[in-house]
Amino acid sequence: MTNLDLKKITEDLIETFLKAGQVAKDISKSGLKITIKSDNTPVTNGDLEVDLILRSKIGSLTPKITIISEETVDINVENKERIFWLIDPIDGTRDYISKKEEYTLNAALIVDLKPAIGIIYAPEKERLFFSYGPNLAFELSKGKRKKLNCKKNFINEIVGLENFRSTPPEVVNIYKKYNVSRTIKMSSSFKFCTLAAGEADIYAANARAFEWDIAAGHAILEHAGGNITDHHSKNFLYGKKNYKNISLIAKRSKNLNQ
Repeated sequence: MTNLDLKKITEDLIETFLKAGQVAKDISKSGLKITIKSDNTPVTNGDLEVDLILRSKIGSLTPKITIISEETVDINVENKERIFWLIDPIDGTRDYISKKEEYTLNAALIVDLKPAIGIIYAPEKERLFFSYGPNLAFELSKGKRKKLNCKKNFINEIVGLENFRSTPPEVVNIYKKYNVSRTIKMSSSFKFCTLAAGEADIYAANARAFEWDIAAGHAILEHAGGNITDHHSKNFLYGKKNYKNISLIAKRSKNLNQ
C-alpha cells in the first residue's frame, strides 16, 4: 500500500477535477436544488454530483483505500486507517449558492496520517492546484502549468487572510505578532492556494470545520515550501476523532518578509 505512485495518481485525477468543475458550473447555471443537512449547513445537487464524480474516479484508481467524503461520512464512526482519502466536493457551498468565485473542489490522500497528495480546483477562477511531494506543487491555469514555490510576489507589506466571519482575538494577536499590515477576506480552501502561489503571507484560524476542509490545502502549501502548525507551533496529524480540526497557522514562509 505504501508503494503508491503519487505522481501518477495525482495526474490521473486532473481531468476528472476539470470535468467535475464544469459539471458544478453547469448545475449552478441550470438551477441548484438546496437542502439543509442535520448540522444546519446547506448542501446542493452540485455538491452531491461532484462528490459522485470524484469518489468514482478515486475509487477506481485506489480501490483498496478508504474514501472519507464530507457528503457520505458517518462522523460517529471512528477512522482507524493510516492511509485514506479526504474529499470535500465543494468547499464554500454558500459561495457556490451565491454564485461567487472562491468555492473549490478538494481531495487529499493521507499517508501515515500526513497529507501526501493535494488537489484543489477553483472552477470559476479556472485555477487548479495540485501536489504530490516536497517541491512538487503546481498550478494549472488556462492550459499552462507552473511550479509553486511560495515565492512572495509583492513587496513592502505582509498580507494576512481572514474568513468572512468576525476575526477572533487570538487571530488578531497572531497577525500583530507577524506584523501583518493588510488583511483580505477570503473563503474556502482557496486561501492555502493563495499562500502557495505567493499572493499572501499568512492565514490563522481557531479550531473550526473538519479535516476535509484543509487537508488538500495543507498538502499543496507544504509541498510548495510553506508550513502549517497549530497555534503553539506544533505539527498535527489527520485521522483525529470526529475529524475535527484544531487551531492552525498557515504560512508562506518562516520569514514572511522574503
